[in-house]
Amino acid sequence: MRILLVLAHPLEDSFAASVAETVRRKLTANGHTVDLLDLYREGFDPRLTPSERARYFEPGYDPSEAEPFVSRLKQADGLVLVFPQWWFNFPAILKGFFDRVFAPGVAFENDPAGGRIQPRLGNIHLFWAFTTTGSPWWVVHLYMGNPVKRLLKRGIAAFCAKGLDFKLANLYDMDRASEARRKAHLARVEKLVDRI
Repeated sequence: MRILLVLAHPLEDSFAASVAETVRRKLTANGHTVDLLDLYREGFDPRLTPSERARYFEPGYDPSEAEPFVSRLKQADGLVLVFPQWWFNFPAILKGFFDRVFAPGVAFENDPAGGRIQPRLGNIHLFWAFTTTGSPWWVVHLYMGNPVKRLLKRGIAAFCAKGLDFKLANLYDMDRASEARRKAHLARVEKLVDRI
């Protein structure tokens, strides 16, 4: 399987980078092809341009301003995201990745009559995310209603592909996590990725 592994963290020595490296190493060891897309290191511009937005609902939308990122998504069989949750949401650079790369004609088609959008990412069969959050489990789930999971699973994944293998694995209370707890999470990540 060809996996597009997307890392969204500004610090090269972040825990997210360690998670991404764990995922990359395990996938490669298991015979998968991994395309690591480090959004910060590759200089991805998350800003939707005025011309992109102006033609968003036109038939035959041209996503070429977001190349080569669009091509990399189209070539993948699976997508694995690694990112921290900030303010119970995606980092801005990852939100921009969805805005610019998950575009009409790539991830979905607009219904000209104004109905439900039609999924176009038939090549993506696996959609996983490994995240961290500074909040404890109960705040994320009971108080906030797990917004990142809802956005990824019900919003992005469900509207862009059908029959996906979806998974979200999170390290809660990250800011107070001990070294032992972080190592245990990396071991959990490796065990989960071994199933792919």
